[in-house]
Amino acid sequence: MTMAVVLIIIVDLSVLFHIFSPWRATPLASNWQQMDSTLTITFIITGFVFVVLNLFLVYMLLRFGHRKGHRAVYHPENKKLEWWLTGVTTVGIIALLAPGLVVYANFVDVPKNALKVEVLGQQWQWRFRFPGASGRLGRSSVSLVSPTNPFGIDPGDRAGQDNILINSNELHLPVNAPVQMMLRSQDVLHDFYVPPFRARMNMVPGMVTSFWFTPNKVGRYEVLCAQLCGVGHANMRGLVVVEDAASFQKWLATQPTFATSLLPPKISAGGANAGASGLVAQGKSLATSKACLSCHTVDGGALVGPTWKGLFGRTETMEDGSTAFVDEAYLRDFIRNPTAHRVKGFTPIMPRIDMTDDELSALVAYIKSIGADKKQNVATSGSPIGSNEHGVETR
Repeated sequence: MTMAVVLIIIVDLSVLFHIFSPWRATPLASNWQQMDSTLTITFIITGFVFVVLNLFLVYMLLRFGHRKGHRAVYHPENKKLEWWLTGVTTVGIIALLAPGLVVYANFVDVPKNALKVEVLGQQWQWRFRFPGASGRLGRSSVSLVSPTNPFGIDPGDRAGQDNILINSNELHLPVNAPVQMMLRSQDVLHDFYVPPFRARMNMVPGMVTSFWFTPNKVGRYEVLCAQLCGVGHANMRGLVVVEDAASFQKWLATQPTFATSLLPPKISAGGANAGASGLVAQGKSLATSKACLSCHTVDGGALVGPTWKGLFGRTETMEDGSTAFVDEAYLRDFIRNPTAHRVKGFTPIMPRIDMTDDELSALVAYIKSIGADKKQNVATSGSPIGSNEHGVETR
């Protein structure tokens, strides 16, 4: 009797929790109402089965529970009951699978007029590529991937020269226009997911996966990685900005093309000060595009990595008790080999990030510019007395 009462309470509380739960799906911002409808069908079917099975258990407990003087009767089989159970189960499974198969078929059936966007996932950042005036994405190959060509675009393919590259976590899209997302991973399994769009797809290394959607509400929406991709997985976030067509085209026109990325950097006019400020500006841009600011702050706040506010010229304590003076040599070595030293109080989750020497110099210049402690500053070409070549004290 006690178990029967417990089961009834569980059923009642489960149904009431579902009806009055404060946890609801985010408001829909795309054409995929079918996704929500499929989830509703699944909830109804599985909820009905849950209630029926538990009430059946209650009936069995009350009807056939142990009573003194009664013995269970053994029936080896009941073919009629087996056929009924097989038939009902088959109908239930079809009712669960059929809507999902129909929706998935539509999900990967891309309209011919869809805007193509390539998404490149890498621990723990997003990059995006648009076709240029030619309307085509250029050929790409894993063998061509490098710090200066993360997409692996073939320089010999003319169709790729005008491809527009977004080396940051922020993607802009036009409202009420179908978009095809072509997904690639540069390292491990990722998943591009924007909850309000109800759109997501695994990103498998060595493959190009694809889906489409039409954003139908102007706004800013968070991008999540929905596959555990390493210790920094929770910080692999981005932003989709849905805006009117004119604003989208204006934003797109300001983005660099693959052809311009192949040009040597311009030397700033105006002397050393102008060159230094240009290097800092480049480093600030790199900090965004390389997703450095997902783990480090520039205002002294705490994230999963040390803040860059006042970092340069400071003495850091390592996990093993040693100390290190933060100069250029330290920063360069730490960025190149992030797991070589472990700063006390921080988990070593920083991945090895491909970077050219010029990019590294720019990023170091930016870090130096953020509240450097002038009292502890040292010459950029050397390390403090008593330190090894990495700036780690040996005392």
